[in-house]
Amino acid sequence: MSFKLVKYKQPDFSQSQFTDAPDAVTAPAPKDKVAPEHYHATTIFPEYFKVKGQWLLAEESRMDCVAVYENGKIYVREFRNLKQGDLVFTGRTENCEDGIFVYPHGFDEGEGGHDEAFAFRQRRSRETAFSKDYDNIYELLRHEREHGYVVWVMGPACAFDSDSREAFSKLVMNGYVDALLAGNALATHDLEGAYLNTALGQNIYTQYSQPNGHYNHIDTINRVKFHGSIPAFVEKEGIDNGIIYSCVKKDVPFVLVGSIRDDGPLPEVYANVYEGQDAMRDCVRKATTVICMATTLHSIATGNMTPSFRVMPDGTIRQVYFYSVDVSEFAVNKLGDRGSLSAKSIVTNVQDFVVNVSKGLGL
Repeated sequence: MSFKLVKYKQPDFSQSQFTDAPDAVTAPAPKDKVAPEHYHATTIFPEYFKVKGQWLLAEESRMDCVAVYENGKIYVREFRNLKQGDLVFTGRTENCEDGIFVYPHGFDEGEGGHDEAFAFRQRRSRETAFSKDYDNIYELLRHEREHGYVVWVMGPACAFDSDSREAFSKLVMNGYVDALLAGNALATHDLEGAYLNTALGQNIYTQYSQPNGHYNHIDTINRVKFHGSIPAFVEKEGIDNGIIYSCVKKDVPFVLVGSIRDDGPLPEVYANVYEGQDAMRDCVRKATTVICMATTLHSIATGNMTPSFRVMPDGTIRQVYFYSVDVSEFAVNKLGDRGSLSAKSIVTNVQDFVVNVSKGLGL
């Protein structure tokens, strides 16, 4: 099976819908962090703004932000990053009426299917067959290793099993992981697995609770903090396995953003959520594929800052592939409910998913 990117279809700007449209209107931000009245909120889709008769694409978009015109380009900014006087586009229509065009159909494939109004099993659930999805992911990841940037978003469940830790480590070591986004728990329990062979006090293979095992994760955090950083802990304690170990060895960036329930946390964990969000978005800005596994909070956060497209260095526009993997249908469906409409869900145990992907890639 040969993987091919879906070709982006540009809008036909010669149509009267576009030629007759007015220029988009901007208004200055009245204060820092405050948008003007009637501001236009951005989406995950490509959005074009008519400026002096020309349709300009907002090249780095994200959901629930505003578009700012500056130095001949359009920048998408969070409200918290607005400065007084920034020229913010206004208008609440999306089909050229206000000189703004939101374009959700640029990557329509027209794959098979049917035109009937009624059909069974159209939603993705625990009854869905995911064999084709797995095959697509194998080919996609092989392509992305050479041509893209793959961001993985992981919850702690991925660190609770020895096989899934080993499988993901193989993905890292073989170039299928370009960045990792997670919380304090994923890193803590993965390092605990390498340091004490447990996760939350349970043996990572047998799942048997160990004597005084409830100390193990905080003992691990304490020891990392003693050494001052995760890389120093890996070196000084002779850590030689696991997800975080592999990221350290391959120099793969990992962004750990804290939550109010965290123990410790580890030294690298962002305690300020907005600084953490900025660090996550630095990775997402490069992403061409995003795979979220067993973390509703971090999946929705990442989904909210991931557009459906990416403008590549050569100026071409390509699709961003987004997968959400969770054993809970509620978790994967909630991502779509929060606006990440291009996310494809896979309802399965994430430990099995990681192992299957690793094996499918021949690792």
